[in-house]
Amino acid sequence: MTVIPFRRRRTFLSWPTILGALAAVAFAAVCAFLVSQSAPHATSPYERASQAIQVIDGDTVRLDGNTYRLVGFNTPEKGDLARCEDERKRADAATARLKALIATGDARLSRVACACKPGQEGTKLCNYGRLCGALLVDGRDVGQIMISEGLAERYVCSAPRCPPRRSWCG
Repeated sequence: MTVIPFRRRRTFLSWPTILGALAAVAFAAVCAFLVSQSAPHATSPYERASQAIQVIDGDTVRLDGNTYRLVGFNTPEKGDLARCEDERKRADAATARLKALIATGDARLSRVACACKPGQEGTKLCNYGRLCGALLVDGRDVGQIMISEGLAERYVCSAPRCPPRRSWCG
């Protein structure tokens, strides 16, 4: 009887193991990139000091050529969009208050996702072409301030629709 001595087998990594490791490294790199892009930076175009933020109306602002609908609250419509004179007056008061808030504190605008159908954000089909943003002044949410002062109503949308708006008339 012939005895075959013990031979060491060469071990190679299998293709599934190599591909799995490469996929894990790629996934980690993508995650690190996304985290670095979403972290707030002082030079981020979506966070800026008060002087650069322009008020359009009580819940809309402009920054760097982009118009943002502020989320979480709704204010009365102004001008021709108002349904009555009382709504126009309330809209003027809300607009003036938002201007005052921005002028008196450290205002920071952060872009947030809109409650739109996929692919429609930033188009006329969603939010009249406006982007969505959250605005803090001295670390406080301007929507909560405006609501507490009776200048706005709570207004929270969920994808892909928003609740009906209340009437500011009568």
